[in-house]
Amino acid sequence: MTAPSEPPRTSAPVYAGIDLGGTSIHAAAVRDGAILAEARCKTPTGKRSDAVPERIADLVDELRRELGENAPLGGVCVGAPGAVDSDTGIVHHAPNLGWFDYPLAEVLSALAKLPVVVENDVTIGAIGEHEWGAGRGTRDMVALFVGTGVGGALIVNGAPLRGFRGAAGEIGHLVAVPGGRVCPCGRRGCFEAYTSRTAMRAILEERMAEGRRSAVRKIMKKKGKTRMSSSVIEAALDRGDPLMTEVLAEAQSHLATLVANVVNTIDPEMVVFGGGLVARLGARFVDPIAREARAGFMSQEGAERIRIVPAELGDHAGTIGAAVVAGERFGD
Repeated sequence: MTAPSEPPRTSAPVYAGIDLGGTSIHAAAVRDGAILAEARCKTPTGKRSDAVPERIADLVDELRRELGENAPLGGVCVGAPGAVDSDTGIVHHAPNLGWFDYPLAEVLSALAKLPVVVENDVTIGAIGEHEWGAGRGTRDMVALFVGTGVGGALIVNGAPLRGFRGAAGEIGHLVAVPGGRVCPCGRRGCFEAYTSRTAMRAILEERMAEGRRSAVRKIMKKKGKTRMSSSVIEAALDRGDPLMTEVLAEAQSHLATLVANVVNTIDPEMVVFGGGLVARLGARFVDPIAREARAGFMSQEGAERIRIVPAELGDHAGTIGAAVVAGERFGD
């Protein structure tokens, strides 16, 4: 499903899904959940707003060359960070990219000479898992992506729940501890401030400054890492590092509370955990969360039928989900 395969000899269009991240851009040409071609690059940095769509257009051209004439592209969807209006293609607020009310769909469409739709990056990951991954066949699903931050998305009655302002699904910014740790969003006490990989490193560093010991810094140095990546966390756990184990367990406990709160609110069939840390640790990360979360379900009747599972598509969830959105918007 996720490995590039030989494009079939047909004139039926495929769709380009673009997962736009803060450090990298991943593009894929997809038909029915199968990746036919893909390309990647680093996200341009600097003050010029159009640098990113220009680079995306280059990736789309790479996809075209790899596909050849047998599988023409029928449209593009970009999963972009921040506040996105999927109807207009405007990214209202993506400060890391220097975008404020930026007409991404219009600019990219002119460059790529294809119709373009823009969707939130977390939403496309959820759509990918719902249509072709762990959530396939469900109607109501919650997706949580744990990485440098904590992103969330809700699938209700088979479709993304966007809300009145398009801001639904910001699950990571529900409050875990009133007046607690400062979150990157500027508020205090958000679940993200206790459960993201960034938060875990900050908490671990604070405890090391208090005299606690951990092998994490040595592991980072050995791996040539400047940040506490998912592979560093895994290596520390494999060594039985007590402090890393403690910090992770606390994050898992907070996530269990978050899952219980969301389940008690919308009663989904499934909760899917994705992101780099989950891709690395899998059930080792998710199973303790599931056990604790179920104890917090208000209704225990049938609680075991609510599945809490790792994502299946890895870092292809975003591109596959974006292609689904493009197909829905531009298909026959």
